[in-house]
Amino acid sequence: MRVSDIPMPLAVAARPRDERGYPVPAITPWDGAQPRFATTGIARTYICAVERRCSICGLTMAPGPVWRVVAGPEADAITAALAEPDGYANAAATAEAPGHRTCMLYAAVTCPYLAHPTARRGHAAVTPTLAASRGDRSTGGGAVVGFADYAFRIQQGTVLFRFSGPGGFRPHTAGTEQLDELRAAIAAEPGPAGPAPAYLGTDEAAAEQWCGELLRGAAR
Repeated sequence: MRVSDIPMPLAVAARPRDERGYPVPAITPWDGAQPRFATTGIARTYICAVERRCSICGLTMAPGPVWRVVAGPEADAITAALAEPDGYANAAATAEAPGHRTCMLYAAVTCPYLAHPTARRGHAAVTPTLAASRGDRSTGGGAVVGFADYAFRIQQGTVLFRFSGPGGFRPHTAGTEQLDELRAAIAAEPGPAGPAPAYLGTDEAAAEQWCGELLRGAAR
């Protein structure tokens, strides 16, 4: 499915695009005029975590659940944990930042590595929670999951998240199975709350500068 054929949330449609027409998530860093999809911008992720912004569109998230797209093994682990008397406890931190439900449904459908069980990574990515080489296969399957809350910390130069209180759980074998729910979510949108801030646009220096301001404020 071409990205132009996938229904797009209004806030995502306002994001900068790459040469293929893919909207660039708020946490994706830029190298000049090129987005670096294989990496997560630490400054951008920290900004979104502190200001409670969606990692996809960059707009603020209202009080209440936050959402993630989880891969097959984590989706299986959440399913098993929810069946246990003690419920779910997110003991392992992840570098995957949260976002709006509609934005995460869109990510599940659009991202080739998330949407297709046979997909291979186009670029390598290394974080404290992920070591993936170029050409690695997707694990297949997954889910769009809501959580009551999140906590975060910076460790080894990476923003790590822990999530609690899973609520909504929409499993899939391929992300395109979320298309009907994505269309319904977009149809119910009241409209974007406004443009994302300029420091989550294409200017990496602006993101770094604002992150520095936030870190200095946290240290006071």
